[in-house]
Amino acid sequence: MAAGIEWLADFLFRYFIIATLLGTGLFLTIRFKAVQIRRLREAFREMLAGQTAGATGALSPFQAFMTALAATIGTGNIAGVATAIISGGPGALFWIWVYGFFATTLKFSEAVLGVKFREQQGDHLKSGPMYYLRDGLKSPALAWTYACVAGIAALTTTPFTQPNSIAIAVQHVWPSGTLMLPVLGEVNRTAFFTGLLLAVLTWLVIIGGIKTIGRAVEKLSPLKVGLYLVGGAVVILTFIDRVPYVLSMVVDEAFASPGRSGLGFGFFIAMRYGIARGIYANEAGYGTAAVAYGTARSNRPEQQGLQAVMEVFIVSFVTGTISAMAILLSGVAESSIAARAAGEAGVTSTAAVATAFNMAVPTVGGWVVAFCAFLFGYTTLIGWAYYGEQFLEYILGRSVTMPYRYVYCLLIPIGAVLKPDLVWAWGDLMNGLQVFPNVIGLLGLSGVVAAYANSRAKQ
Repeated sequence: MAAGIEWLADFLFRYFIIATLLGTGLFLTIRFKAVQIRRLREAFREMLAGQTAGATGALSPFQAFMTALAATIGTGNIAGVATAIISGGPGALFWIWVYGFFATTLKFSEAVLGVKFREQQGDHLKSGPMYYLRDGLKSPALAWTYACVAGIAALTTTPFTQPNSIAIAVQHVWPSGTLMLPVLGEVNRTAFFTGLLLAVLTWLVIIGGIKTIGRAVEKLSPLKVGLYLVGGAVVILTFIDRVPYVLSMVVDEAFASPGRSGLGFGFFIAMRYGIARGIYANEAGYGTAAVAYGTARSNRPEQQGLQAVMEVFIVSFVTGTISAMAILLSGVAESSIAARAAGEAGVTSTAAVATAFNMAVPTVGGWVVAFCAFLFGYTTLIGWAYYGEQFLEYILGRSVTMPYRYVYCLLIPIGAVLKPDLVWAWGDLMNGLQVFPNVIGLLGLSGVVAAYANSRAKQ
């Protein structure tokens, strides 16, 4: 089963997703006159901007930004990036950067449209690609299709990928025996109880709705980014003499043919894994930004768009790069790649980053990664719970909200004990399917967004 899902995900990314996302990002970059460069200074200012007087919305602009950042900076920034490097070679990091640059325009568009086409019903706020597909693009069928695919994706990917990566990190520093469970069979004891703890903590926050989520992530998001930055800086400084070698290897492997690649990967494999995990890392292209930024108390859609630019910058060029450089500088990536080539398991996912941090700061480094993975995954679980709620509510109405929250939390312990390959392959597939209806909306409404992107920056 895992092999079939992985083959389908590979096929989808190889022939469709890469061209769709890079092509759309390039087109929007040109149409928006490189807004990610031209208005970068303004984007830095807007990160901490206050709410607009008299504007409607559920969260302050800063809380909306932190909700988006919380949902985006998940274990994909640790586990996903590590998997990209070990499965696609060092060149995958280059393609994470490339996609990150163009992805800023995708997120800018999603955030702008999320604010412009949101729907307020009394105290209840509705936002997401469904509304700009329905009201902006005038396509109810496409809106329903997106909501259906995205709702299934939210319920069947995040409760599995995030707990799984967290459990791997915790197992790495706190190994234990196994446990027999009905249906699931023999599972790792640490992984299962980690999943249970995550489920309870997630339920305690999401049961209160978006305002409770906003207050929680406003405090947790800066903490998790700051801690990971400090840990990553220690690793990079420890192996700083290898930086020139690693950077040259990243560029060489990004463009190497399979025959010329020293590690046997080549250009296309590096691109496939770099972009696939880049999507996981910054989530640009599949519409979730519209849900988070659409909650902001702001009547300036471009304000949230510029915050989205900073979100992608932080994810792709800061946290994701730290994970990749840690395993490359420490040599963990090369040893794991060699082990796989020899038919051995090697370390991957969060365990690879934990091993790298441990080499710089023995014992403590592994716990730092485990704690960061816990925070990354936990805040992503919180944010995505709200996303899925919005998607399914669009189709089934508000009566689905409470049952959805309980089912979402019940799936978390199961995700913690599943096999990583199956978890990530399924996530790739569902996220890939989510891209297409959203991108149609971004292209069709690019003129609307261009008016905000090309307006005079406020000084």
